[in-house]
Amino acid sequence: MINKKTTSLTGLIRQSVCPLVMVSVLTACGSSSSDDASSDSATETNTSTPTTTNTTPVANAGSDQSVVTGETINLNASGSSDADGDSLTYSWSVSTMPVGSNISLSNASSENASFIADVDGDYVIALVVNDGSEDSSVDSVTITSAAQSTDNTEPVSSNDVWVVNESGEAAAVLTTNGADILVNVGSVSTTTVDDKDYTYIQTSGIPAYQVTMTQDMVDSLNNRPDAGQAFISGATSASAGDVIEFGQDIGYDGNEAGCTTGAGYGYWPPGPVCPEDINAEVYLPKEPEPAVENCETGMSTQGLWVNGAAVFTWSDGQSYNNQGVWQSLAPIQEVYDVDICGGHAANGTYHQHQYSSCLADLVGDTGNGHSPVYGYAADGYPIYGPWQANGVLAKSSWVARDYENADSITGCGVAGERSCQLVDSLDPSAGTTAVTTGPTTSDLVPNLTGLVEFTAVSGFYFEDYYWDSSLSGDEVLDQHNGHSDETRGYHYHVTLTQDSEGKQTPSFPFIFGPEYYGELADNSVAACGFLGGGPGGPPPR
Repeated sequence: MINKKTTSLTGLIRQSVCPLVMVSVLTACGSSSSDDASSDSATETNTSTPTTTNTTPVANAGSDQSVVTGETINLNASGSSDADGDSLTYSWSVSTMPVGSNISLSNASSENASFIADVDGDYVIALVVNDGSEDSSVDSVTITSAAQSTDNTEPVSSNDVWVVNESGEAAAVLTTNGADILVNVGSVSTTTVDDKDYTYIQTSGIPAYQVTMTQDMVDSLNNRPDAGQAFISGATSASAGDVIEFGQDIGYDGNEAGCTTGAGYGYWPPGPVCPEDINAEVYLPKEPEPAVENCETGMSTQGLWVNGAAVFTWSDGQSYNNQGVWQSLAPIQEVYDVDICGGHAANGTYHQHQYSSCLADLVGDTGNGHSPVYGYAADGYPIYGPWQANGVLAKSSWVARDYENADSITGCGVAGERSCQLVDSLDPSAGTTAVTTGPTTSDLVPNLTGLVEFTAVSGFYFEDYYWDSSLSGDEVLDQHNGHSDETRGYHYHVTLTQDSEGKQTPSFPFIFGPEYYGELADNSVAACGFLGGGPGGPPPR
């Protein structure tokens, strides 16, 4: 799930305090003499109510930050406190700024303020909080800004790769309950949590893809095996040369999509729901670390593309006959359930499970060199596009099992039969174990809508793959679908295969996985493994 901003109740509930009535009993004893044996005693009782004393609140402007000039800097006063539990008001101000700077604070009277570091140097920002009775002492935070390094390395989780909406651009078609949705990434900055630096991204999750239709694209849509049911008129309403905005009607009969006319209806085929503004806040480690323990990728959001849309990995949450034994691969079985950019929504979250030509166009990836960054996985490692070098695709080392050869160590003893699974997909020599039989490699299996049938060849299910450790070459990726080089360090690749005619097909595990290379932080957008759902549960499509 995408992390939502949560509001803590700490400090909002004030304890009831009962005033104490203090009673002092004072006894005075008289002196005695030889001629006065009597003594007098007096008892005096005083009752008073103590004066209530206000405790001065404490301001906390957050940790010092080192940022890149031009970034939006987020200031956070959530660490401020009041011992009496009083509600606080906030006042941010600029104490000092570098020569030539002309910054102004946004939301200076709220808990979270921001500004854009416009020149190199130190910015000292002061914070005072008030509990309704008195001001706190001033607390300050220093923001040190410097220009981005110009060497050939691309820093992990670099803030400048993100597609930030600096103009307030709204989605051309989609709305949420009639309200505009701001597209792409709302803001990106560096923040420190528990002494670790993170890239902090705020995003609606809605991209601003714009596609110029080609005749090949039109023909591909009209040649869908379910075109007669998928389109209202049996064919797309788009023509070659049309410029299609994200969410624009191209003639799909998307009755199940939940999008209204003029606000997404007709852009998606039958099945997927309508995307929504997810208002996500995501933290990515600036200095990711290799995982100590195995951590499988899960369903739902596993990272972000550079335009703020969600990265989903191989699973669609479905399996053959809902048995949880032969698990479906979303990029294969949902190929007719996605839009012209290869995406769709689950529970309102727009996402892609695989390579998207729209994303490639957005980042300018032409295949004439190593691909640029397409996004980041939840562990903080970057996801690059499919190209390792000029005309050379990065190569997944996951290979489909040989079910057709009855003698193959990856098969099940009978040609074409799926009745066993590998004991260890990283070591096929460890043998197989018998499981509930799945479809043969010649059986037909329907997609989720029931409108299309596929032949279940080897590679159709997750359990059809094993890692071939014997493969070698600069383009070959490891079991996580990544590798290292001197320029970029460790990084993942989106993976494709390409035939002799130039036709490209997504290649398992498609983006990264089946396990993360890196450690997931406590505040990560993702978690290890599949949480909730289960075989046959609601699919995160």
